Amino acid sequence: MTADQRTSLARGVGSFLTMGLQLALTVVIFFFLGRWLDEKFGTRPWLMIGGLVIGSAGGFINFIRTAASMGKQADQEAKERMRDVHGED
Repeated sequence: MTADQRTSLARGVGSFLTMGLQLALTVVIFFFLGRWLDEKFGTRPWLMIGGLVIGSAGGFINFIRTAASMGKQADQEAKERMRDVHGED
């Protein structure tokens, strides 16, 4: 495996790890925000559940958007490589 291939692999893996971390953090932050608001307003457990639902939905939406963007970028790079290989303009 060449240095360029290792760098490319590390970038790809890093992007997926970042996406997973963002998803997890979004869910956890909204969960604890809802829990804190429940304690403040005495509405236990409704705002905690709402925070969990909102965090999950927002996290998944962001995850899907990022994955779609990465897919489009990978397709574009593949097309450019094919153009370079075949010598097309």
